[in-house]
Amino acid sequence: MMATFVMALGIATSIIAMQAGFKHLDLARGTTLASQILQSEMERIRLMSWTGVTSMPATETFDGATYFSSSAKITGKYSVTRTVTADGARPTEARNIGISVTWKGYDGRPHARSFSSTYVKNGLYDYYYTIAHP
Repeated sequence: MMATFVMALGIATSIIAMQAGFKHLDLARGTTLASQILQSEMERIRLMSWTGVTSMPATETFDGATYFSSSAKITGKYSVTRTVTADGARPTEARNIGISVTWKGYDGRPHARSFSSTYVKNGLYDYYYTIAHP
């Protein structure tokens, strides 16, 4: 009887440990995909012209698969919110860009990751596409 009790206790604790492990794996996968979506969106914006960046709406929310992937596993799972504001010190020369990605894990808990950067007029885009490659 004692051996049965010890065996049942071992099986029960291993099931709990496996559930916790699956939850952490799901969070790691979600965080990795969210980071890739953030990087992809920042690279897409970085390659835009100054006119393209200044014409973007101040705030926009879209599905993570819009510019990232057409995979059914991503479509509808990740929500991307992008904000573009004029820089306080240089309103005509720079834009502050913030991107946040939100999603829910398999247990229904919400998760979010965000990134912010500054896009400056006549920056890397202007150099790469107009000066370096006439």
